[in-house]
Amino acid sequence: MKLTVIGCGYLGATHAACMAELGHDVLGVDVDADKVARLQAGEVPFFEPGLSDVLRRNLAAGRLRFTTDHRDAADFASVHFLGVGTPQQRRGYAVDLSHVESAVDALAPLLRGEHLIIGKSTVPVGTAAALAQRMAVLTAPGTRVTLAWSPEFLREGFAVEDTLEPDRLVVGTDPDADDTAADEVIAEIYREILETGVPFVRTDWATAELVKVSANAFLATKISFINAISEICENVGADVSTLADAIGYDGRIGRRFLNAGLGFGGGCLPKDIRGFMARADEVGATQALRFLREVDSINTRRRGAMVDLVTDAVGGDVLGTNIAILGAAFKPESDDVRDSPALNVAGQLALRGASVTVFDPKASLNSRRMFPMLSYAQSAREACGAADAVVVATEWAEFVHMAPEELADVVRARVIVDGRRCLDATAWRAAGWEFHAIGGPMRDRPNVGPTPRVRPDVALPQVETVATPPSR
Repeated sequence: MKLTVIGCGYLGATHAACMAELGHDVLGVDVDADKVARLQAGEVPFFEPGLSDVLRRNLAAGRLRFTTDHRDAADFASVHFLGVGTPQQRRGYAVDLSHVESAVDALAPLLRGEHLIIGKSTVPVGTAAALAQRMAVLTAPGTRVTLAWSPEFLREGFAVEDTLEPDRLVVGTDPDADDTAADEVIAEIYREILETGVPFVRTDWATAELVKVSANAFLATKISFINAISEICENVGADVSTLADAIGYDGRIGRRFLNAGLGFGGGCLPKDIRGFMARADEVGATQALRFLREVDSINTRRRGAMVDLVTDAVGGDVLGTNIAILGAAFKPESDDVRDSPALNVAGQLALRGASVTVFDPKASLNSRRMFPMLSYAQSAREACGAADAVVVATEWAEFVHMAPEELADVVRARVIVDGRRCLDATAWRAAGWEFHAIGGPMRDRPNVGPTPRVRPDVALPQVETVATPPSR
């Protein structure tokens, strides 16, 4: 099939490349000429494992190209994916839909004949209905544009896998239209994927819009829950990691997303739960999501707790100390520093008078743009030179598996602070290091049976799939 993808940021570029990988002819459209030029040259403007190979392979095969001209999109295909950004508004918690509206405004007047627009962006409930009304005004006489909403569920670091091997596909269509054509077209687009048995959930616009934000709200709540428990563990001397292992054996709870530490960040969870709260206020359901305010508060509080822990580790005052921060991205296998807990902690320590040096395997360039006042190193060893404390703030594999001896001869004091509870505390202590961890003490945990924990460097969401519900 011929498809277009409007918006070629993280979501759109990944989706365009992966749709071409499925064998479709794909045209990506973006208003940023520099971004389009880089993508057309086979260069991914952000770090995402495996995406460069998919992009270059399909450019070479002639199944994928990029443009800045919406007229090309209108002429090229009758099916258009909408994957533009939906950031948080500068003032307030609500979602900024200006990019979505601009994309529709640019494309809809150019369409002729029968077209299907499939929204992928994360939007507040009610957005599809409002856009449908907007398109009805913008489209030319005799043109029929159908709107469907199919939210994405990408994990940064696993976006290619999540697009080509999703755990479910959700599609919402107009609840007032007795038309199955959109479902049939989308089923054909994803035919190769659906043939593997992936659940295909057909529903209405509002439900589809709520699925993504509800999933993220649940995951954020689970993370903040274990971090709230870790605050209690800190006060009473309990081991929150062992506690999480124990409750994680309960199949109703599960171990994933129960890793206590610095909490969540990035461009999705914080923004989505805040936008969800704002939309609940607008539709008169303020009380329903009031708990998310505490979820957000707990998450933010962990950053201050980490700064206090580092301060205590260096003797009660960071003024004049050298602090090495290992990790800047909000999670491993990503260069995304939006609302990064690691960078937030680094910035707070610098404001208290510490000399802070940061190293991240992939996110240093983005970090420099956001926090130019910090110092940056080319390696973990360089960052730790003359350090009074080493802080592991993002659980990259190279930090998790780093031997204490690698840093022992370059630091000024053998003090390490584990912000992700991902290190082997016993090994570091045995090597003569003073070991601190957010969330309370980390004790030796004997192997008492199979553990449900994922690798400490990969804390991934696990969404249980269910049987495909009947069509509307």
